[in-house]
Amino acid sequence: MATTGGFLFVALLSLLVANACGSSSPVVTYDSRSLIINGSRELLFSGSIHYPRSTPDMWPDIIRKAKEGGLNIIQTYVFWNLHEPNQARIGPYIEAEWNMGEVPDIIFRSDNEPFKVENEYNNVQLAYRERGSSYVKWAANMALNLYNGVPWIMCKQKDAPPTVISTCNGRQCADTFPGPNGPDKPSLWTENWTAQYRVFGDTPSQRAAEDISFAVARFFTRNGTLNNYYMYYGGSNFGRTSSSSFVTTRYYDEAPLDEYGLRREPKFGHLRDLHRALKLSKKPLLRGTPKVERISQDLEITTYEKPSENLCVAFLTTTTPEKLKLFISEAKIITYPPSPSAFSLIAKPSSTTQLQL
Repeated sequence: MATTGGFLFVALLSLLVANACGSSSPVVTYDSRSLIINGSRELLFSGSIHYPRSTPDMWPDIIRKAKEGGLNIIQTYVFWNLHEPNQARIGPYIEAEWNMGEVPDIIFRSDNEPFKVENEYNNVQLAYRERGSSYVKWAANMALNLYNGVPWIMCKQKDAPPTVISTCNGRQCADTFPGPNGPDKPSLWTENWTAQYRVFGDTPSQRAAEDISFAVARFFTRNGTLNNYYMYYGGSNFGRTSSSSFVTTRYYDEAPLDEYGLRREPKFGHLRDLHRALKLSKKPLLRGTPKVERISQDLEITTYEKPSENLCVAFLTTTTPEKLKLFISEAKIITYPPSPSAFSLIAKPSSTTQLQL
């Protein structure tokens, strides 16, 4: 759910990992650099796709296009009120602009404290005072006590317990995220808002492909290893499933895949090409040691290098394209760093371009 506030959302990180080498039960761990799947570090490109917002006949095509777009994870909520009225998951309030936050009506017939706190919890936690902090710890402990052997996360939760990984939600996590809640945890972006949901009467909420691409590339140059697009496919709110705040039938209709599952260009193709470029630099990004050299106030070079394996990639980043043009015109790019395998130029709002040198 994309709002300006943070929220509590505890989730499994093993959800539909498409590149798990065919393992029926992938082993997911982590360290300070990345998630580790079956012993291998991975750059993870994820997309939120809510299965009730499309028809079952559409699912294979949507997932195929997500993979074509370079994704290797699909993220979704469990829409509890579509499945059963009994306790089956943590929370369980998901928000997601879904009627009753997917909590079955029967839950509200009596007081049931664990099921009456909001999903976007950091927004309202202060109202609960010390009980708010207690709930955060309760949710984390409940998840860990399931002993399922995979990492758990809390999205944008300032006081996330050290037993889970705190993550970022927003549009510019490379610049706004202070980092996870511990030096032994990776930097994960769990909601990168591709647009914004709308209520009836709103003007279209657009976000340029170049802006998303710049933000993602910048995040990966700053130690990020997972990005999730919310939403990658928005779909339709069928019947009376949208929340009570007059959310439109079309949900996130500016996502890379539109309401009908068609590719929205240039957003779909632009992000696909970005994923390809970053995957070309996967080895130095995940194995190399990062080094940042600030050229000026708004121009920096980040390198990831491991000389023993002849791995090196460099990123020249700026929010002022004019500075990038000047830097290139002076031919400084050709001499830095020594023998790079690739040099990426990242300038907002221009496209991300990778030059093989």
